[in-house]
Amino acid sequence: MMEYSYDPNQVFEMIGASIGYGKRLEWPDDYFQIMAELGYQRYNLKNWSRSWNNFPFETGASNSVTLGITLQRNSIDNPIYTRLGSQFTLSVSATPPLSLFTKTDYSKMSDFDPAKYTWNEYHKWKLKIRTYTPLAPLTVKRTPVIATRAEFGILGHYNKYKLTPFETFDVGGDGMSGYSSSFATENVALRGYDNNSIEMNARAYTRLGLELRYPLILEPNSTIYAVGFLEAGNAWRNLNNFNPFDLKRSAGVGARIFLPMIGLMGIDWAYGFDPIRGSRSNSGSQFHFIIGQEF
Repeated sequence: MMEYSYDPNQVFEMIGASIGYGKRLEWPDDYFQIMAELGYQRYNLKNWSRSWNNFPFETGASNSVTLGITLQRNSIDNPIYTRLGSQFTLSVSATPPLSLFTKTDYSKMSDFDPAKYTWNEYHKWKLKIRTYTPLAPLTVKRTPVIATRAEFGILGHYNKYKLTPFETFDVGGDGMSGYSSSFATENVALRGYDNNSIEMNARAYTRLGLELRYPLILEPNSTIYAVGFLEAGNAWRNLNNFNPFDLKRSAGVGARIFLPMIGLMGIDWAYGFDPIRGSRSNSGSQFHFIIGQEF
């Protein structure tokens, strides 16, 4: 159970449980694995201001029962400074389409009525692909690497009048909080832009990246490498507006350091080349700090 309380009269509470099963596959090769998960989540809101996360109601309860399946292939040689291999993840999580079996006319219910969200409905699809290509023989200790990334996410619905306010995407910035379970949204990084500045509560996103990495220190007690990168991505609240070619672009440089006692840390400088949310000026220069995660 998680509870966020800014003051005693404003509370966002999550209660959940899940059970899962995973198995390594032998076909097409033994790098594949499949996982299934059955979960339940309950959201309790009390006087929760809509200005925090744009949730449609301030007081009420909402429930989700989900079945998730993840297919993954991982063939990287080292999780800290990866020189060779790839990572592929395709996941889907879905609730039952309860509105298709009831006589309730959700088109006549207000979007601010908590009763509309007593049981959430959605199907969420995510695809993530990463590749790592060495630019020198692996016998060379300081092997530079080209890393590529492609990500896509879609939050779909069964009934256009019953859109879940949870499990959406917040895109932009460092993405350090990863899955923001306190607010039931998923944070997606896009360097060169402020946190969540691309879009909040989005129902679709795409993110592409190209990164050149060069190791400075590769020792058992510390790993340090420099990075130069190009990124592009965007997010949309309305699935009808989804356009994978309408992207916000950025470029920058940075460094990563891994210490066994602390984990991964880093700093990036990036420049955003495009305006956001109706702004007439480019995002411009941005610094991003990383603790315990890799972009």
